[in-house]
Amino acid sequence: MITTNPFDDDKLREECGIFGVWGTDTASAVVALGLHALQHRGQEAAGITSFDGTEFYTLRAQGHVAGNFDNDNAIGSLPGFMACGHVRYSTTGEASMRNVQPLYADLASGGFAVAHNGNISNAMTLKKELVRGGAIFQSTSDTETIVHLVATSTYRTLLDKFVDALKQVEGAYSLICMTNEGMIACRDPLGIRPLVMGRLGDAIVFASETVAFDVVGATYERSVEPGEIVIVAKGEVRSIKPFKPQSPRPCVFEHIYFARPDSITDGTSIYSVRKSIGAQLAVENPVKADLVIPVPDSGVPAAIGYAQQSGIPFELGIIRSHYVGRTFIQPTDNIRHLGVKLKHNANRALIAGKSVVLIDDSIVRGTTSLKIVQMMREAGASEVHMRIASPPTRHSCFYGVDTPEREKLLAAQHDVEGMREWIQADSLAFISIEGLYRAVGEEMRNDIRPQYCDACFTGDYPTRLTDHDDSKDMDQLSLLAERVV
Repeated sequence: MITTNPFDDDKLREECGIFGVWGTDTASAVVALGLHALQHRGQEAAGITSFDGTEFYTLRAQGHVAGNFDNDNAIGSLPGFMACGHVRYSTTGEASMRNVQPLYADLASGGFAVAHNGNISNAMTLKKELVRGGAIFQSTSDTETIVHLVATSTYRTLLDKFVDALKQVEGAYSLICMTNEGMIACRDPLGIRPLVMGRLGDAIVFASETVAFDVVGATYERSVEPGEIVIVAKGEVRSIKPFKPQSPRPCVFEHIYFARPDSITDGTSIYSVRKSIGAQLAVENPVKADLVIPVPDSGVPAAIGYAQQSGIPFELGIIRSHYVGRTFIQPTDNIRHLGVKLKHNANRALIAGKSVVLIDDSIVRGTTSLKIVQMMREAGASEVHMRIASPPTRHSCFYGVDTPEREKLLAAQHDVEGMREWIQADSLAFISIEGLYRAVGEEMRNDIRPQYCDACFTGDYPTRLTDHDDSKDMDQLSLLAERVV
């Protein structure tokens, strides 16, 4: 079984999505609907945990929300007025049921469930210390580290234990937790991963994106602030900020690709931002062409912006089928090659004899772009130009995005001209980092970037990377030992 989508293996996978609700009799059903809206953030597995005031109930499954949580039996097995859910890709920890979230544990203070979006960059270091102290891990997920830190904290109250645990972790996290007392939602001090809060009648809801509120009929109130912990219990909502204030560094790739276009981030429409990125791309990298063609579906808003700014007609030159399953058996290399057209096919009558400019959100390994360029040429395009709505992705992400190793990133191995030759395009250009910030409503002053995490483009990581740095040190020691031997 392999993917039928020729583009699936060449995208940055969208970390995870989380959703939680407190204060409604149909909590698990609301969470299931919210997770449907967040399915794009994780398509490997899903889970929901609920609480009825006495017992915690958990249902987790491999695959999509649909088929696992859209039936009466599933929802009926998750009673209660409070629930949280999770959709995931395996950014940290293997793809197995023991890593599917929410994770649940019985602590001395009662039940504790947690759904996590992000990545703890010192999880392995912490895990080694915890195991030496007698902790027994049931998963390979970095999220379980938080559970053990809470369980072993010497502070008295659960909230103090929770804060103590978070002060020991590095990296990125948005968390929705459930206890016998209520619900806790929080973001890391830099706000790298998103989290928003809203209301559904008298109920309080949390989600990775506002689009989940639209689906369940909730009203968006605000973003959970970086470093903020929101506690919902006994009908009251209160907030604490126990961490030292820092300049926020939310992930800029949410604007480029991860978030759904119909979501709102920091009061701004993702769709509008992506159109602005496309327009800025046209200003910086004009090209004479007959058609602007998006790479579906993520390239569409940027392509509209590029077309409007450049005056070149926008056309759907690549048609995507939405009725093909994610996988099927391909017995030979020849059939495997033909299978790429099951989901995407060139609009041959439109393209033949035309000079086209293709708009995509990013280039990762480059295999996608090569296939698209070949597809256009086979359809009779006279010229194929590629314009990318992000700067070159030269560095791996350690904050909850499934990025290939750096040696597999095309931009880490080649300059732009080398990349152009590799994908066989007539021209290739990326938006500049300055242009990207301008498009999202920020201006660079004196070469100081505004407050976003752009490490995948610049290598400027906003936190320590303890596990990664220790791993590099071990690799260097191993190489030194080999030379000594």
